[in-house]
Amino acid sequence: MRRIAAVTALLLAATPLAAQTAAPKVKFIHAGALLAKPGEAPRGASTIVVRDGKVAEVRDGFVTPEGGAELIDLRDRFVLPGLVDMHVHLWGIGGDPLRDRLTALNRDDADDMMYAVANARVTLDAGFTTVRDLGGSARGMRALREGVERGTISGPTIVNAGNPISVSGGHADGTNGVAEVFADALHQHQINTCDGPDDCRRAVRQQVALGAQVIKYMSTGGVLSNVSGGLGRAMTDEEMKAIIDTAHGLGRRVATHSHAVAGTKAAIAAGVDTVDHGTFLDDEAIRAMKANGTWLVPTMMAPAAALEFARADLLPPATIPKAEEAAAAAFASHSKALAAGVKVAFGTDTGVSKHGDNAKEFALMVKAGMTPAQALKAATVNAAEALGRASIGTIEPGKDADIIAVAGSPLEDVTRMEKVDFVMRHGVVHKAGGKRQGFPAD
Repeated sequence: MRRIAAVTALLLAATPLAAQTAAPKVKFIHAGALLAKPGEAPRGASTIVVRDGKVAEVRDGFVTPEGGAELIDLRDRFVLPGLVDMHVHLWGIGGDPLRDRLTALNRDDADDMMYAVANARVTLDAGFTTVRDLGGSARGMRALREGVERGTISGPTIVNAGNPISVSGGHADGTNGVAEVFADALHQHQINTCDGPDDCRRAVRQQVALGAQVIKYMSTGGVLSNVSGGLGRAMTDEEMKAIIDTAHGLGRRVATHSHAVAGTKAAIAAGVDTVDHGTFLDDEAIRAMKANGTWLVPTMMAPAAALEFARADLLPPATIPKAEEAAAAAFASHSKALAAGVKVAFGTDTGVSKHGDNAKEFALMVKAGMTPAQALKAATVNAAEALGRASIGTIEPGKDADIIAVAGSPLEDVTRMEKVDFVMRHGVVHKAGGKRQGFPAD
């Protein structure tokens, strides 16, 4: 103990007094209009006081900064909480399926990590300060998440799922449509496929062991799977229940990829937290979602992007009829769910579409029946609740200082969200005056 005390004293002696008693980093933000709590009316001229990465105060009017504080002038901007995208894929090449396929045999995880770093930065530039990543290298996404938290790289807060869990031959089976010699090699490393309840419990535990903060599994087939199978149900009741109960027991929420309504109904009955896509919803499924408090993450951009790529022959032939079917049904299905009052959280499935275009989802949500206010709430307050993250979603004392700004009110024109001028995450400014701050700069 004496040695520890002595070493501590030496270290303190070697540390400048200013560093030992460093004052908190304080920023005063002058906001012309402030939507502090989406879903409520915006405030007029306001001052947000940020101390050490947290919102300390929100005051009326433009308050003169205290001595030593930094002033951020957003008096001509509409200020609101940082956005949350509940469904992204940062890992690897995104929004360019042909290039992804052509380079698949030449890319290592290290290459895909470099793409992920760039994708994370572009996503942050677009105003998304938190994302739920629902499919990428389990080890790689854990490392990316921690790199952001350390401040090594610029990106959004990442809630990562690791590799999605799938039955053999299902949507997340990486051997689908792959030549035998390569499929054999993939099988040696693939741990996210499972068959039967016990095997599915194993798959969940292994993803958690690799750092997954949320679990994603595939209730149904998928549009982008390079197999001839359709979008129908893929898992048994017992398999779904094993996945969800195991994840919940380990403190992880569960998202399911689901197109066919049979898969969606089974997932809801098994206790899933979010249904992502929900392409084919009927009245019974909608009633079940409302009764169970299940969140819908519509990902409206994804069917349109997949159909565009399929028609341009950028995807394998097996995906074309599935893309046509999903795109034809999704909008009507989502409109029906919105009208019925299903709980909705914002998500895009970006990675299918281009990173940085996430905010284009807002216009689609409004077209499907939401007001701009409801769409903004879905990407802030609702998404924070669906994630179980009480520290984000609003601008109020004690919350993370995740703050963005746009020119003009998005409550009047939601497409204004497609051009974010200012981005702060955890009190650090990453974009100001429409220009990227820090590394790498524009």
